[in-house]
Amino acid sequence: MKAPLSLYLHIPFCALKCRYCDFNSYAGQEALVRPYVDALIAEMALWRDATRDRRVTTVYFGGGTPSLLPLAELERIMAALWDAFDPSTSSGQALDSEAEVSLEANPGTVNLAYLRGLLDLGVNRLSLGVQSFHDDELALLDRIHSAEEAWEAYRWAREAGFRRVNLDLIYGLPEQPMERWQANLEHAIALTPDHLSLYALTVEEGTRLAYDVAHGQVAEPDPDAQAAMYEWSQERLARAGYRQYEISNWARPGQECRHNLTYWRNGDWLGLGAGAHSHLGGFRFADVYSPRQYIRRVQETVERGLPADADTRELLKAMRQVTYSEEQTPELAMADTAILALRLNEGLDLADFRRRFGRGLEEVYGPALAEISALGLIERAPSTGSGRAGGRIRLTARGRLLANEVFVRLLPE
Repeated sequence: MKAPLSLYLHIPFCALKCRYCDFNSYAGQEALVRPYVDALIAEMALWRDATRDRRVTTVYFGGGTPSLLPLAELERIMAALWDAFDPSTSSGQALDSEAEVSLEANPGTVNLAYLRGLLDLGVNRLSLGVQSFHDDELALLDRIHSAEEAWEAYRWAREAGFRRVNLDLIYGLPEQPMERWQANLEHAIALTPDHLSLYALTVEEGTRLAYDVAHGQVAEPDPDAQAAMYEWSQERLARAGYRQYEISNWARPGQECRHNLTYWRNGDWLGLGAGAHSHLGGFRFADVYSPRQYIRRVQETVERGLPADADTRELLKAMRQVTYSEEQTPELAMADTAILALRLNEGLDLADFRRRFGRGLEEVYGPALAEISALGLIERAPSTGSGRAGGRIRLTARGRLLANEVFVRLLPE
């Protein structure tokens, strides 16, 4: 049997498009929910034969705002998942009974009954997009919820029975004092979530925030202030019992997000839905971004049918909803593996890299490694747990602040 597979399901609907957001999300398209779910289920079925020998160990509903989906629609999706990845089949294809099933939810879109319904459907990990516990900051970010609703959503999640809850927070807002960020994180710690994701506010091209900054309506985030907030957060969360395992992610022991670890370890995942990206069978590919086009193109694929016994390249050509595909060269695969692993605190295992690609990391990146090591951005560390020779390369504390300076030096020319 091949290595495990992760599934990502993109739900592009939002109540309001936040000014900082450059994700593939859309407000005011509620009428598309039912046909979109139909298309998502149909696309899932299209991949059934091609993934029949893969065991699905994680499922992630991202967006957008997946918690805008009615429970009835989520029930249809979960039923289709069990149908497409039925553990009772003899094909070896299965949705693992212990699979991590995560769903992103926004406060203000959920209540206790809804969260109980999610748990009953098999969702066992909830990620709440809190972002801030200050109402004025939430208004600046265009969030639809209040600070009280954020507290309430968390309380409901625990009351519903969720044993794994993540909170997303954003730091480094324009002119945000350190004390305000510290208060946000203290509020989060007081709730005792299992996992925390902390993201520096970035100005993404094409967003309303970028327009406001360019026209002097909002100050640009201060990178020095963000660095100070990040360093304080690392120390504070360590004292609170959270272990940093990735540049932006902290967890209590054993509560790391297994789905995201698939990305950072450059494993295989299949993305379903408008704009969803995949890494499967040596290819990276993505579905068309527009929800309307996605619905139409999935139907075209269903009507045309797929070639029998097709390999991944032939399938991607036949799937009308796939708008981009690229077969990874060895150089790209090595760069992806190195860059993604360096996001993790454990870093990149040198023996694993050689086993995967038949070449040592220093053989591939010797001059670049020497340069970034001299800059104090990476360090050597022993292999974790196995006692294997070769050790690991990981970012230093300074390297986490300047990670892009490392990553750009590892990209193929």
